[in-house]
Amino acid sequence: MENYVLRIYRREKNDPRILVGVVEEVGVDGNKAFSNLDELWFILNSSKAETTKNKKRNKSSNEKRVKE
Repeated sequence: MENYVLRIYRREKNDPRILVGVVEEVGVDGNKAFSNLDELWFILNSSKAETTKNKKRNKSSNEKRVKE
């Protein structure tokens, strides 16, 4: 499970797809800015894919160490 801190600085009441803010993944340095709902969705999905990829890489590295 991924954990995020989401800060929304501005949003349009008439169009909820327009919002501006930043996303921080807990335990990861830095943040990523977004200026609409599509960008926010992309950030969250790409972070999830990277986290899954890193977990798989770490798991295979650990398995290699155990075999050695």
